[in-house]
Amino acid sequence: MNPEPLFFDERVVADHRIDCHNMIISPGLIDVQLNGGFGFDFSCDVDIEKGIATVAHGILAHGVTSFCPTVITSTPELYRKVLPAIKKCEGSSKGAGVLGVHVEGPFISSERMGCHPPQLVRDFDNGFSDVLDVYGDLTNVAIVTLAPEKKNTETVIEEFCKRGITVSIGHSIANLVQGEAAARSGARFITHLFNAMLPFHHRDPHLVGLLTSDKLPQNRKIFYGLISDCIHTHPAALRIAQRVSPEGIVLITDSIRAMGLPDGSYQFGEQTIVVQGYECFIKDTNTLAGGTATLDLCVRHFIKETGCGTVLGLEAASLHPAQLLGIADRKGTLDFGSDADFILLDDNLYVKATYIAGECVYTAP
Repeated sequence: MNPEPLFFDERVVADHRIDCHNMIISPGLIDVQLNGGFGFDFSCDVDIEKGIATVAHGILAHGVTSFCPTVITSTPELYRKVLPAIKKCEGSSKGAGVLGVHVEGPFISSERMGCHPPQLVRDFDNGFSDVLDVYGDLTNVAIVTLAPEKKNTETVIEEFCKRGITVSIGHSIANLVQGEAAARSGARFITHLFNAMLPFHHRDPHLVGLLTSDKLPQNRKIFYGLISDCIHTHPAALRIAQRVSPEGIVLITDSIRAMGLPDGSYQFGEQTIVVQGYECFIKDTNTLAGGTATLDLCVRHFIKETGCGTVLGLEAASLHPAQLLGIADRKGTLDFGSDADFILLDDNLYVKATYIAGECVYTAP
């Protein structure tokens, strides 16, 4: 029901009033790439339900009301244990809602695998049957990241899209033409832009060039993930992306189990990660391996470095991910009829309260 005539024409008094003390009201934040946190790694079958519950509750303090638990390149045995256990659910006082799993790999490039275990990277030479052999049941999957230069990519993307799964391209050595072909087949997202892909070049801008490509279907919007954590993406790169395609930005954390924990060594999938501040590297290498920044911090940093303003910065972590997943009719806005997932922030954009379905589920001390 449209509330406008109720309040302004009929002048009905609200049943429940909340004094927001002049704070900013924003849609709840949505993180579509979150590998773990608070000591738990989603790419591990050890008590996965407890891990999801712990992270879902912990991120409420950072304004996240919905998220996609992310599983990196793993064995078929692990996928078949973990994917059925991470069930989609609405948020509540127990934690943020689960929108579905983001499976990042194993169908990626061995030349741009980042921290993914090289021995587990795969191809789909037999098409979608190889995908099913690896993942098993896809019921709980919302997003899949794959490298678009692989054989049979276009038919695989089309099959994912038929199943209602959002396809993202990344961890790739693809050129622009291959990226455009993937987009025409239905891919709508680029996984952590600038990271784990070939860099922009003036003769072949590679996947970065999709932000300005004129070879995409009409009205096809390409969204792209940005890790705005002071480490993964230089401020100048953030500004370039924001000024070229502001409506496509989806801020992500790419956080690992060390989010919310002190510096030290941690397991991430099959790898050992060393954490110092917001920097996370594979042990004894200079290869970045996810992050520890929270999504509200990424929003603040993005706004500071790009000068984009509060509205766009918040939309990049709320409205845009909802549009990416096709759920903007109920998430990512303050429109009437939506799920009433919203947050209260002070003028410096620190979270003071988090609401899910109109219920206060977190209040800052």
